[in-house]
Amino acid sequence: MLRRARWGWLTLALLAAWPAAAGPLAERLRERWQAGQAEARAAGLPDGVRMLSALRYGDDPAETLDAYLPAQPQHAPLVLMVHGGAWRLGDKGASAVFLHKVQRWAPQGVIVLSVNYPLLPHATPPQQAQSLARALAFAQHQAPRWGGDPARLVLMGHSAGAHLIALLNADASLAHQAGAQAWRGAVALDSAALDVPAIMQHPHPRFYDDAFGAQPADWRALSPLHQQTAATPPILLVCSSRRADACAQAHAYADAAHALGARAQVLPQDLSHQEINAQLGLDNAYTRQVEAFLRDISR
Repeated sequence: MLRRARWGWLTLALLAAWPAAAGPLAERLRERWQAGQAEARAAGLPDGVRMLSALRYGDDPAETLDAYLPAQPQHAPLVLMVHGGAWRLGDKGASAVFLHKVQRWAPQGVIVLSVNYPLLPHATPPQQAQSLARALAFAQHQAPRWGGDPARLVLMGHSAGAHLIALLNADASLAHQAGAQAWRGAVALDSAALDVPAIMQHPHPRFYDDAFGAQPADWRALSPLHQQTAATPPILLVCSSRRADACAQAHAYADAAHALGARAQVLPQDLSHQEINAQLGLDNAYTRQVEAFLRDISR
């Protein structure tokens, strides 16, 4: 088991660093790893829940999603979950991304979608946001076939994924250009990149330079705080109170939203950055607070 786990992480790191066009060997490695991950994920699903694995929503090999369908969905709400990884790493099949969320919500009649997207250095955050806009449009188009209601969709993401869904949620024009219709709102799980200019104008980790570049105009364009409008759908900003910057960024975003007349709610948690993702879906007060927000925006 340990050897298999090590091989899985080694393969994931290799595929993240290797361009999709690197050749047949890279593609075979990717397909083999994804097939093994899909088999393992299906084994841990609740009774009656069905997984549709690696559905393509775009032309890039990384543009795929997994759909976890309840036993008998009827006009079901959807949660579209986006993994983190500093815009460079990560995968939709990591257990912290999907497992507890599916185990909790799919038996309640919710369709859970876990999304992959092209990563740095082969795709920049603006391109990643465009990919996720296509994923959103694809999910809404497919929703009736799955027993879902395309209007009852909520965006969710962790870390870099939280930044990307907050950016997509802030200004709906990108998603509408991709063919998406209105959605209910978003849940950002511990992003510390909501006010990008504020980050880049002070000492910061180098990976932010890789993501956001050196141009102030690009910082603003990639800053959810600066892209939101009065029409921005509601967002819940979960933040780790153990980090120095996450809750400060969340409160700054919420203050800017309230000044515009938009709705943003901050939910601090005494959890680590990783725990905020992995513990969502467990039977705890944190999960119930997120669910209260989801019920409220679905009325």
